[in-house]
Amino acid sequence: MTTLFILDVPENTAVAEVAGRNPAVTVDHVGPYFRIVSDSAIVIDRRATGCRHAVWYSSVAGLAGSRITQWDKDVMRVEPQ
Repeated sequence: MTTLFILDVPENTAVAEVAGRNPAVTVDHVGPYFRIVSDSAIVIDRRATGCRHAVWYSSVAGLAGSRITQWDKDVMRVEPQ
């Protein structure tokens, strides 16, 4: 299972919303974090989030059983370990 944590602050809300548009992805809360979970890879398009680069590259708070395989100016891809 792929799990990504993002701090629930206004700057990061769009990242969680875009991730949650995929029907294979579940977004909920654990404490002050969005927990984004999928049985497969989580892929988030930066341009769809409207995030500037500084917010984009500081959005990840943690991972569980996962690894980031792509995180560039266009896409973040998190896959199961």
